[in-house]
Amino acid sequence: MDKKQILVVDDEPNVLVTYRLILQQQGFTVTAAISSEEARRCIDSVDIDLLLCDLSLEKQESGFDVIEYARKKNAKIPAVLLTGYATQDANDWAEQRGIPVLFKPIDIQQLLDTINKLIKNEGGLNAANQAK
Repeated sequence: MDKKQILVVDDEPNVLVTYRLILQQQGFTVTAAISSEEARRCIDSVDIDLLLCDLSLEKQESGFDVIEYARKKNAKIPAVLLTGYATQDANDWAEQRGIPVLFKPIDIQQLLDTINKLIKNEGGLNAANQAK
């Protein structure tokens, strides 16, 4: 089986390092982006199997913008929204698009279960919710 490519987008360097190490230990290839602009460059140049994206990025950009950009390139790319807090509007937006929302601090086993279910195409949001 090919190593799956995951793009992790977060504006906190320590978070990127932590996710990269954990996911690499699980056998994934990981690309990290610290801004929405860097994430777009990665999306344009790397064939991504899954997108992990923080909701809060720069003031003018959010994780929604990055996910929508990625889905213009590949409408079926699985994505997970990571956040320390989310409004009802944010939760509704994610749910309508089949995107699970995980709250920080992230439970690593829940994150890995969600990733594995999404990569195996076991039902998107419903499978991710069952991982809880």
